Amino acid sequence: MPVTGVGGVFFRAKDPEALGRWYQEHLGVVLPRGAPWDQAAGPTIIMPFPQETGYFAADKQWMINFRVSGLDELLGRLRAADIAVRTDPSWDTPETGRFARIHDPEGNAIELWEPPAQ
Repeated sequence: MPVTGVGGVFFRAKDPEALGRWYQEHLGVVLPRGAPWDQAAGPTIIMPFPQETGYFAADKQWMINFRVSGLDELLGRLRAADIAVRTDPSWDTPETGRFARIHDPEGNAIELWEPPAQ
């Protein structure tokens, strides 16, 4: 197979520098221009959804999902920073793991996913 992984996620922002700082401060995702973020190995899912999906906002074409460890600790830090966190026990299963949702300052949905322990 010629594709070996995701090389980048590119999206428009009103203030790219400020948004990059937000991602680094609150999620530890480094977004500097010209320097890649060295992420941990693990599964990546790329999945188109039907146009009428209710899984994320109808006015958005995409939603990013970040694989995390220590979801409860991360959610505590986000809440302490006054970032709204949404959880729903029906999203979580022993087979798929645990999920939470937040939005960045420009309204982009971010799903946080803690895979099940191996």
